Amino acid sequence: MDVVTGDTKVVQRGAADGLFINTSGLGVVYDQAQVDPSHIKLGDAILINGTIADHGVAVLCAREELEVAGEVLSDSAPLAGLVGDMIAAVGPDIHCLRDPTRGGVAATLNEIAQQSQITAEIHEDALPIKPPVAAICEILGLDPLQVACEGKLIAKSSPLGEESQIIGEVVGADAAQVRLRTPIGTTRIIDMPAGELLPRIC
Repeated sequence: MDVVTGDTKVVQRGAADGLFINTSGLGVVYDQAQVDPSHIKLGDAILINGTIADHGVAVLCAREELEVAGEVLSDSAPLAGLVGDMIAAVGPDIHCLRDPTRGGVAATLNEIAQQSQITAEIHEDALPIKPPVAAICEILGLDPLQVACEGKLIAKSSPLGEESQIIGEVVGADAAQVRLRTPIGTTRIIDMPAGELLPRIC
């Protein structure tokens, strides 16, 4: 018998006294597109289909009962339809797809960079962040790039999706790193998140 899917939950010692539900999805592999990091090319655009950090900040606000000016909602959403439409529209022109969940955009882009040995550069002034989410992150000292998203995907080479936005591009093929370009033209390295991720979701 083949094991075709699975999931785990990691909880603190003594915390496994409630109900835990794991879910897994099954689907089909599209022949029209190969969306793994090995297909990334120099010059590929980096896109995201909406604002970042919404889910993690929404969870944090609910747990800590934080009151903020403006609505902070989770971005949880099924992406199968969007991905299907993208592949149907442009197929092989999509080189890589990933969802920036645990560790957020920072972790996801670092994983892609390490697997494909490319340098990704994102633009700080192009990052879509809702004002209430940005405010909570600033007050609590959280980096929005390291906060979980649940209804988002990072794509290269396909600007589809109602709120899709280009946030950067692949600028090199000689070093596995992620850089952030600031509005004044300087750059800094975006590292893989270290230590305990906040808020702890799973």
